[in-house]
Amino acid sequence: MTTTSERVSEPLTRNVSKRVSQSVFDGSRLRVVLLVDVYDGAQQQFLEAYEQLCSQVASVPGHVSDQLCQSIDNPSQWLITSEWESAPPFLAWVSSEEHVQMVKPLHGCVRDTRSLRFHIVRETGDRTAAPEPAQRRLQFSPRIGDGRIRHALTFTVKPGSEQTVAGILANYASPEAQVDDTTRLCRTSLFMHGNRVVRAIEVQGDLLAALRHVSRQPEVRAVEEAINPYLEQDRDLGDPESARVFFTRAALPAVHHVTADQECPEAERHALYYPAREGCGMRLARLLAEQDEAAADDPGSPVCGSTIFQRDDIVVRLIDVRGGLDRDPVRSLGLQDPEQAAELTTLLDRAAVGADGSALKSGDLARFLTLARMGLVTDRRPAEA
Repeated sequence: MTTTSERVSEPLTRNVSKRVSQSVFDGSRLRVVLLVDVYDGAQQQFLEAYEQLCSQVASVPGHVSDQLCQSIDNPSQWLITSEWESAPPFLAWVSSEEHVQMVKPLHGCVRDTRSLRFHIVRETGDRTAAPEPAQRRLQFSPRIGDGRIRHALTFTVKPGSEQTVAGILANYASPEAQVDDTTRLCRTSLFMHGNRVVRAIEVQGDLLAALRHVSRQPEVRAVEEAINPYLEQDRDLGDPESARVFFTRAALPAVHHVTADQECPEAERHALYYPAREGCGMRLARLLAEQDEAAADDPGSPVCGSTIFQRDDIVVRLIDVRGGLDRDPVRSLGLQDPEQAAELTTLLDRAAVGADGSALKSGDLARFLTLARMGLVTDRRPAEA
């Protein structure tokens, strides 16, 4: 016998779209929640460090307000919440060297932290009040995800060591995919462009738990130690402060992800590097995101999934493509709109892309695709571990 709940859920299940779209660019307000575990006896030191940090953050563009709360059950547990006009100004600040230096006073009194970021969807208040200004917008509708969190790290190695580093990164034993009952490593992809390394991961469950799990594995520690002599930025993984600063600077957040409403089991994974002119990274990432959203609605596009990672002036676009990159350079690059392609030429650091950027300026997209393409080092899923 079919129950009422079964009759209701069946059509809903059938009608769920495979299209996924997650983005920081919808313009809605952002709520950041920071869970902090303070060392016993260091509460006053933490409070003083927070008050110094708070006065500095107040002048950061896009910052609206913040609150500091202490647990009524456990005095070592604190909660910091802050509100921002939208996600981009927060991400620009949290990825900056200014932020790295600003939070240093907290490190001596904090045992652990956990940062969560949310777009504000609904809130209570006076519904008869005048409409909110643009900078106070709410997220229009809930987004539908695919159960995966995407994150990347990027760093540079000493020129001349690229081949050696690629060999080290390609030859390692994959860590156990299952982290705990709810968290699993789904995919790890490593690429290089010149002396820049990008490591992108997909996680089902808790990203922080997965990152900690991976960092504790002997085989991963061995690889990290092996590449240490070749890094342009020195680090000591045995020193928590050194490791924290390195991985803070290396973080390359996903700012946009979209998949088409179709299955692409045969797709190849590629990465493209779009170095931006100084101060133009977020704008460039937004432009590519707009192109990828449009492409997701095009059944003829060979790109069936795209993730854009951005930090400062580094923009990396990870794409899953049917038939290879060279089959359709225009769509592979995400440059279907000629006007937006022309705008991209004004945002790119042409010297960093290659020569003087003449390939893109002249419309030779096939050549620009060659310049932007990152070399694949390794692409692993749990089944290959």
